[in-house]
Amino acid sequence: MRVSLIQQKYKGSKEATVKHTLDMIEKAKGELVILGELHQSEYFCKSEDTKFFDLAESFNEDVEFWKKVSRDKNIVLVTSLFEKVMDGIYYNTAVVFDKGKIAGKYRKTHIPDDPGFYEKFYFTPGDEIEPIDTSIGRLGVLVCWDQWYPEAARIMALKGAEVLIYPTAIGWLMCPKDRKDELCEKENTPEEREKMLNAWISVQRGHAVANGVYVIAVNRVGKEKDESGVLGGIEFWGRSFVFGPQGEKIAMAGDKEEIVESEIDLKSAADVRKIWPFFRDRRIELYGDLRKRHCINRYY
Repeated sequence: MRVSLIQQKYKGSKEATVKHTLDMIEKAKGELVILGELHQSEYFCKSEDTKFFDLAESFNEDVEFWKKVSRDKNIVLVTSLFEKVMDGIYYNTAVVFDKGKIAGKYRKTHIPDDPGFYEKFYFTPGDEIEPIDTSIGRLGVLVCWDQWYPEAARIMALKGAEVLIYPTAIGWLMCPKDRKDELCEKENTPEEREKMLNAWISVQRGHAVANGVYVIAVNRVGKEKDESGVLGGIEFWGRSFVFGPQGEKIAMAGDKEEIVESEIDLKSAADVRKIWPFFRDRRIELYGDLRKRHCINRYY
């Protein structure tokens, strides 16, 4: 299967960004094309502002637009959109299109709330983890912060996902230029930046090995200012990648806009599972504690 990862930056407006996305899709060679998290807009979760809820008003129109793109290009297309259900209930939603049809959608289930990533202000957590069947295979689509949770990856794999896909928006904080911010400065030493990037790569590489599946992450690039002035903004690090079922690096981008083209072989993943039968040896009767918030008993 040929896969195309669209790694791009925000172009200052929805119209300009979508136009650039279409240009990149036109050049892509894959039958599976994957876009980054919230790819139509800036990453607006840098601050808490109710004006950004307006971005979700066009969800239905956006779905129809990308469905047509999928049909015209005859591709399976993974998008990431801001979904409004009603006032007060919004989701960070990945919608998958299969050659002009809606194959399914996934609502982000793990929602962060950290400096520069104030997503709990905007998004209601999704309530199911289900793979999506397409004409080219069963896709386990998760979103960004879900990357850090082995439980989500394992559930997708146990339900038959052949590849795990993570539309993503992650990067380093940009410190304010007009004042000293000790937390931001501490997190932005070269050593800390390298640790963060390696942790992000390593945890997802581990999902590939532990579950015997391909793992694909598509991140954005570029610097986006925080107009609220609380932070300087975010410098998105890119490095979109494809890892194979034994953790082998198949492709990895740099920190600039690019289309990452890759070949993946779903049959090879099935063969790996026969050699490394991790699912066979799971001791499911011992895992009940995973349903608890914590397992530490302390007496004060």
